[in-house]
Amino acid sequence: MFSNQLVELAENVISTCKKYNLRLVTAESCTGGLIAGCLTSVSGASDVLQFGFVTYTNQAKTNLLGVPANILREHGAVSEIVSRSMANGAIGPGNADISVSVTGIAGPGGGSNEKPVGLVHISVSRNHFDTLHERYLFDGDREAVRLQTVKAALKLLLKHLETQP
Repeated sequence: MFSNQLVELAENVISTCKKYNLRLVTAESCTGGLIAGCLTSVSGASDVLQFGFVTYTNQAKTNLLGVPANILREHGAVSEIVSRSMANGAIGPGNADISVSVTGIAGPGGGSNEKPVGLVHISVSRNHFDTLHERYLFDGDREAVRLQTVKAALKLLLKHLETQP
């Protein structure tokens, strides 16, 4: 289902989380659960992955992850502040130590000059560490944007995990 490269990244995330005894949760919008799906393609993922939130609507982001409604109104769902808020909000209810969040515009519609199709914000939050954030502008069709987002999210997770003391 996923490319060998994505599965290898997922294996590295799972093994590194196991090594440091970290529990992981995902908070996904534009990927609709693909990150959790990729992680669970790895045998033993249940030792690490606690939960996966698919918060496709603003109301779900507010109700499940605690993203303030005023931030969503002011900045829109596809923004750095919402991505960070999603990642931070997922840790508590997900009973986790580390989380990854993604929010973006996969297309083909929904884009604008300010926020074009392919714009994605990814954040990783971890207890006792600063939240990491990266902004991307991916090319391609809906499937390509979503798969590039999964790859970038797994890479950002690994980047954060490398900061383990």
